Amino acid sequence: MKKKVQRLRPLFRQYVFPCSGTEVAKIQRRAVSTDQPLHAHEASLYVHWPYCLKRCSYCNFNKYIPRSVNHVLMTECLQKETRTLLQLSQVSKITSVFFGGGTPSLAQPSTIAALIGTVSKHAQLSADAEVTLEVNPTPAGKARLRDFVAAGINRFSIGTQSLCDASLRVLGRDHNALQALQTLSEARTLCPGRVSVDVMFGLPGQSVESWESELEEVLSVCDDHVSLYQLTLERGTSLFRQVKLGELSVPSDDITATMYRSARKRLEKAGFLQYEVSNFAKDNAVSAHNIGYWKAQQYIGIGPGAHSRFVPLALGGVHREARTQTLEPDVWMWEVWHHGHGTRRRMQLSHLGQLEEVLVMGLRMTEGISHQHWKMFSPEANLQDILGMCSDVEELQKKGLLILDERGLRCSWDGMALLDSILPVLLLSLETLFHMCRPAPSPATVD
Repeated sequence: MKKKVQRLRPLFRQYVFPCSGTEVAKIQRRAVSTDQPLHAHEASLYVHWPYCLKRCSYCNFNKYIPRSVNHVLMTECLQKETRTLLQLSQVSKITSVFFGGGTPSLAQPSTIAALIGTVSKHAQLSADAEVTLEVNPTPAGKARLRDFVAAGINRFSIGTQSLCDASLRVLGRDHNALQALQTLSEARTLCPGRVSVDVMFGLPGQSVESWESELEEVLSVCDDHVSLYQLTLERGTSLFRQVKLGELSVPSDDITATMYRSARKRLEKAGFLQYEVSNFAKDNAVSAHNIGYWKAQQYIGIGPGAHSRFVPLALGGVHREARTQTLEPDVWMWEVWHHGHGTRRRMQLSHLGQLEEVLVMGLRMTEGISHQHWKMFSPEANLQDILGMCSDVEELQKKGLLILDERGLRCSWDGMALLDSILPVLLLSLETLFHMCRPAPSPATVD
């Protein structure tokens, strides 16, 4: 879950929920939450490295440009927080590990090895578990790839973003196209079949033709996984200000929609299977870690600003919590050193809140949400109960954008491109049903 896909033009502005009081009462009796921990002793682990050498013009992630980094203290704090949260969650098996940022390829390989060692000591981490590192394709990043593999990394996610030097300069990247190609080549040599390439579209000055040409070049050098991200102009970023002032212009929604549609067709022709709105893989080279997010599985986030979703069993918890760690690295390290973790915010997820996450994340996948998967989170009210009576959902199906059948709920090929317009309809239907059935209690929040 990296960059967000930019919102396309909404198709539906009015929502109608045509349930009668009797129909709602029937569903109310079947919609009782039995919030039991799902796979309570399994989780994936996300490690946030917050430091970068510079800030890209489009980026609003939690990252910092320090004068120096105390690698020893940072390593010790990451290890300590890992131990604490594993104990709190009572997770005994880590299914995958992802080092993100920031620029985690700036971390020392010894830090990576130490974290993997800590996980292996306190939980089961199988020898073939996916362990991914995001890499900035600079000469320094390329030079350390072999050391990272020796430390335990077996999958690379290369932040290429573009193979056009002019676009890279606009984005404020600290690498050029040649350096990206060299890094990709080295990564593919070290981890064949387990290298993902990030590439962006909808960039300033980019046309459909130039995008298609760039994608051809990407396909000529990439491995078995490609992630496509549409540029999102985030408030507070340098690029947002430049576009607002008219110094730069970005393609219209219609053009970016054409870019996305063209890329999907070209990737399919090249043998890539789209398995998520932004992700494409050959030979089943999917990202196991990210699939865990999309299937609403537990995950533990460590490091400044990291997020988590897990049941704190050691505290007697029976409901999943959303946790956020302290943002600022220095403050986070102080808190971890003195308290064992830097959790700044805890919020118990309501049944409705968890179902909303299942819906939003699950529909990002082309396979959608199966009835069996939904039943794990909502055993008393199935997808047909909740969405089958909504007139707007029926309209989406008639337009060929949404499919609700014996397999479950999913977007069609055309619907996937308009996911941001479809989700509000489904979320409103879900929320309206629950609010008509019973007032949802305010979740407890601890700051």
